[in-house]
Amino acid sequence: MKSIIQPIKGTRDFYPELMTIRSWLYETAREISESFGYQEYDAPFLEPIELYAAKSGEELVKEQSFVFPDRGGDLIALRPELTPSLARMVAQRQRQLIYPVRWWSFGPFWRYERPQKGRSREFFQWNIDLFGINTPEADAELVAIACAYMQAVGLTPQEVGILVNNRRLVDAELEALDIPPENRPIVSRWIDRRGKMSPDDWTSYGRDIGLSREQLDQMKALLANIDLWKKSEELVRFFDAIDALGCRQYVRYDPNIVRGLDYYTGIVFEAVDLQGDVRRSILGGGRYDNLLADVGGDPMPGVGFAMGDMVIGLLLEKYGHLPESLDTSPAPVLVTVFDDKSLLASFTLAAELRRAGINVNCYPEVAKLSKQFKFADRVGIRLAVVLGPEEQQSGMVTIKNLHSGEQITISRSSASSTISHWLEKPASP
Repeated sequence: MKSIIQPIKGTRDFYPELMTIRSWLYETAREISESFGYQEYDAPFLEPIELYAAKSGEELVKEQSFVFPDRGGDLIALRPELTPSLARMVAQRQRQLIYPVRWWSFGPFWRYERPQKGRSREFFQWNIDLFGINTPEADAELVAIACAYMQAVGLTPQEVGILVNNRRLVDAELEALDIPPENRPIVSRWIDRRGKMSPDDWTSYGRDIGLSREQLDQMKALLANIDLWKKSEELVRFFDAIDALGCRQYVRYDPNIVRGLDYYTGIVFEAVDLQGDVRRSILGGGRYDNLLADVGGDPMPGVGFAMGDMVIGLLLEKYGHLPESLDTSPAPVLVTVFDDKSLLASFTLAAELRRAGINVNCYPEVAKLSKQFKFADRVGIRLAVVLGPEEQQSGMVTIKNLHSGEQITISRSSASSTISHWLEKPASP
């Protein structure tokens, strides 16, 4: 038996049934993004490594990025995230763009990580960002977009929560605990890893980074204080805006949320599975006011988030929210081929229906009608059109609803309008 060449570790084959789910996630991202007035864009899949070294953090650059020299010796990276590319694009046309900039994108990314449930080396991600506005209300808009997406795909506030904190509030609290500025990024990453480590390991790690026993106790008390947000004017305004936007049921304060990337400067947030089975965050983001300057532009505020396709897919499967009606066939109509003499007549009819704006799959050879109907049913086609000798002679066609079994014979001239009318009806279960 011949050995089949296997795909690269950490990548996925998107067979049509999986591709329909990915396309549905993309189309939902488009629908929600555009409902808030955001424009679609994209950036190169390859970027100079310096773009990420500027602000993304050493772990992402040195351990998680696919990096290779090009033929001129320059180090190139397969993009591990999109925000630095977005900042570069905005910086390049900073004086020509109309602000606020509201942009979104959905595309592939690569990180050199250990593949496991909910994580691969190649993944697809929705990115959405707002540049030019430095207010908590702008941050609230991005969180409201995340809430709208959860609602659109059927996830309820009992299943998903969006947890919010503020890096400026965290920095103020760390300063009050006499943690020097140079150690605060390390302490922030320590906080970020709390949910990914056992309590003992996390405490031991805190001691390793230089926290005293008193500071450890104070940090644990701080991270248990769910009313800490009331000390932050930004968070008070943020939650007022969330109330006005009508999505408070999804959103709550959590002092443990700090986000691991170094470029976040203000409000940060993550969406999580509230029942805890899917342990990775569904999406994450926040405010980054210095990134444009770090890539060579003038200082400008920004806020955004990213959501990968894998974790949201696992969550939708877990809660039974993947739509059952996603057909793998983009054509809801099959024009059958009755016999050898009817083959070209069927091709002609299929072309007529396509010109009328109907997606049509025409069976490519002569076969028993039962075989053609079975094929259509298996790939999710709703209607079959039969053009046999009698129909050709009388100028008629027969249309069969493969879901309900309903069948009618009508004039060929009215076929396109009748088929369009049938397709407007909801598909039978």
